[in-house]
Amino acid sequence: MHICSLSEPSFLFFPIPAACRCLPAWQVRACLVPLDKTQKMAELLKLVEEHEEGAPGAPSLTDSCLADNRLTLDVYPDGCCRLLRLFKRQPAEVVQVELLRLSSNDHLLDAALIILPYLKRLKSLVLKGGHVRDEFGSCQHGSLTSLPPDIGTLRFLTHLDLSFNSLSTLPSCIPCLTSLRMLLVSHNNLVALPENFGSLSKLTFFSAMKNQLKDLPQSIGELAALEELDLSENVLEHLPEEVGNLHSCTELDLSGNQLSSIPDCLGNLKSLRRLHLHSNLLVTVPASLASLPNLSRLDLQSNLLRAVPPEIQTAPFVHLRGNPLGETELSLQADESSATELRRLFLAPEEDSFTVTSEGCEVFLACGIRFYFPPEAASDSLRIHFRTLAPDPRWVKLRHHDVLLSKVLELQPHGVKFQQEVEIWMPYASPETLHKREVVVRTFSGQSWSDLRTQVEKRRSKKDVARCSVLHFSWFLVVSRLVQNECKVSTEGTLLFSSVDPNIKVTFPPGVTEETRSVKLQVLPVSAEEIAELTADAECKASPLLCLSQDSLVDFLTPVRIQLPLPLGVTGSNLDWSRLHLLCGDVEGQTWDDITNEVMLELTHLCAVFEVTHFSWYWLWYTTKTYIGGIARKVYERLRMYQVNFIALQRKKDPEQVLLQCLPKHKVDPVLKKLQDRYRGPEPSDMVEMFEGEQFFAAFERGISIDMDRPDCVDGRLSFIFYSHLKNMKEIYVTSPVDRKGQAVKGQVSFYRGAVPESIPEDASRRRRGPDSLWLATLPIKLPRLKPRWGETSSSSNGFSFPPLNLGNAETGYLTQANLLSIARRVGADWQTIGLNLGLTYQQIERIGYNNREDLDKQILDMLFSWAQQNSEDPDCVSKLIRAMKESGRQDIADEVETIIELGRQKYRESIRRVGLEQESSTEDSAIAMT
Repeated sequence: MHICSLSEPSFLFFPIPAACRCLPAWQVRACLVPLDKTQKMAELLKLVEEHEEGAPGAPSLTDSCLADNRLTLDVYPDGCCRLLRLFKRQPAEVVQVELLRLSSNDHLLDAALIILPYLKRLKSLVLKGGHVRDEFGSCQHGSLTSLPPDIGTLRFLTHLDLSFNSLSTLPSCIPCLTSLRMLLVSHNNLVALPENFGSLSKLTFFSAMKNQLKDLPQSIGELAALEELDLSENVLEHLPEEVGNLHSCTELDLSGNQLSSIPDCLGNLKSLRRLHLHSNLLVTVPASLASLPNLSRLDLQSNLLRAVPPEIQTAPFVHLRGNPLGETELSLQADESSATELRRLFLAPEEDSFTVTSEGCEVFLACGIRFYFPPEAASDSLRIHFRTLAPDPRWVKLRHHDVLLSKVLELQPHGVKFQQEVEIWMPYASPETLHKREVVVRTFSGQSWSDLRTQVEKRRSKKDVARCSVLHFSWFLVVSRLVQNECKVSTEGTLLFSSVDPNIKVTFPPGVTEETRSVKLQVLPVSAEEIAELTADAECKASPLLCLSQDSLVDFLTPVRIQLPLPLGVTGSNLDWSRLHLLCGDVEGQTWDDITNEVMLELTHLCAVFEVTHFSWYWLWYTTKTYIGGIARKVYERLRMYQVNFIALQRKKDPEQVLLQCLPKHKVDPVLKKLQDRYRGPEPSDMVEMFEGEQFFAAFERGISIDMDRPDCVDGRLSFIFYSHLKNMKEIYVTSPVDRKGQAVKGQVSFYRGAVPESIPEDASRRRRGPDSLWLATLPIKLPRLKPRWGETSSSSNGFSFPPLNLGNAETGYLTQANLLSIARRVGADWQTIGLNLGLTYQQIERIGYNNREDLDKQILDMLFSWAQQNSEDPDCVSKLIRAMKESGRQDIADEVETIIELGRQKYRESIRRVGLEQESSTEDSAIAMT
């Protein structure tokens, strides 16, 4: 590299290889950098050299990155550095690149941007963020805030994607890109579009979703070629009349804005097929929308429409759910005024954050959770991050007899204080089998867990919802607990009753305390049948179990009087005093002491009365046993247990995909009935008793193994936590170290409480329960012999075998095996999205990723050729491939496939002409031309 003194402007010259000398003059000039940028370029090259020194022996960049005229570098963490190195080493090849993908999360992005104006042949440019996640697991926006003005000179650029960045204004160079057909600027911070935006006359697709656009320029009506326009999730309040000039538009998405009305000019969009207006503030819509000839979907859900024109209301393609249709003006006055003040946000499943301002808002998550932020709840703009977590003992705190009913909701930043209470609605699994209990939302304040005042909304068709109000954010979950009655005890004394059993009451006499303290009372009803079954003694009976607690560590100054009902069937007139026992238990219920002789026990006809100075568990028993502390402990534990079964099912179409599940006994039959069409497997295990929140493990033995890289896999065992009202299930892939080409492999999955025993009994496969109490159940697994896969005898590439392929037909053009291999080299990290759009199932995608988890190239090849094998007989399969690439945002690959197909058509026509089959038609064409 050297610097030459030239007439203005001067240039910095890179060494040009011999291969570049035959290039046109304009391409050679692309290798020259103006002298006013030499200092920055020199700094960049220094960074490149330092990077190369730190990574000696790096593979050839041409082999690993540059594929013909395409550079897909956003799949590499050092993609920008690779571009700089390539530009230094192989400028002739780089300036011919037509497709370039870079991650805008790359710290060398600014350096790479300097090179872009010199890639004069560039057709597709992707500078997206979202490739890394922050501490909350949210996708981080890229650092891109502007583009070099010289980008506007890229006259061949047709596709530009700047999504997930930090743009507040549209770079001034973009309206100069007059060849641009597709422009994506979604998930940025744009507040307006430039007035000259209409100069992009060839634009067919424009997406600016998830920005802060307040209005649109009048020049937007000049986009005569625009077919798809996505402006969803902005803050648009009105639309210009010029929108009615978009006569080529087939899909218009304006959902999630603040539109109160839409102009009549939308009735001019005769090409419109889909119009999305849900989640706005619409109070009226024009009747002309119903007469659009090609409209197949008009989404008006979740607006403020009280009435709509009859022709719209009766149209089959109109969706009106979530509107106050039919309600009168009078009944809506108060609600309407508040509704127009609040913005409503409907978040997609992949979104994990939203912004709250001082104006307030309503937020609806895809999982059914809802928030209401009243005006002035947040003094400044605040970004809220959320996630739902699978239950785990680290963030699920259950007391004895509590039942978890929901996943865990985490809201960050933790500890944020709001000026007004924020309301939260959380759906939960309704505990149909639990009686005389209550549902509450439990939260963690940063130091302790507490239950919030909760309202329950019963719903017939959906899950019930728990509603609470908070001033802080942290973790939230829905639990079912024993009904809690509480009161404040002052020096004057008071009386506390149980709402579960009115015969239970606690009397606090005057002078019982010097300072006011809070007291809580909970009751666990116990039926006589349960006691008789648990103790195997028909003569044994017990009263309801009473739990008393207080917020003070100091005993009461004077005794507190407690009344408990006598066990069912026992009265004060006929009982045997020697059989009556009053038990006091500790907080955990581990020890139970007989305090009958330590208190003054008085009897009425139906109740027992005694006095204490401190609180705990109290239980009245009537039995012939002389010592019952041990029996009470066992009964207490059994009252907290659930009887469960284990199942291990294998997919009928793919036996290596195994579903493991732990179910309460009353759920086994309906679950198996629901799964029987897709799975087969052994009978459920014998009954096992487990606690709510207890951890257990599943381990595979006798030649069956699992993926050891799973985060829930500990020493080859899958970790589970049992919650009676949630899904305790995992679907995994199992493999066998034994060669299954010659024989099937029989093994087993065993469930353990705690550690796996060191020695496995030989008869484990025949016996459900082992002698060790940690052993819960064992179920058989069988992996069938492997069937020969397609193409096993064909030529291989990268460890795969591919059959001869001719997708399509010669007349319309076809793709060969070599064509697919060429396409696969360009797919990159988008392969999963492409696979789903091609019609592969999620399970197939997951299986392909698992089987080739250490090799991206094999994942891509397996996906593409699996699809090709399944669709080789479909005459429309090539069109499906092109459509899937477009839907996946890979217009570049779609263009390549279309080019291959067109080339095939041309070759076919030429071959037809060569053999003279078109002579007659050519003569006819000439005659027509002459006339």
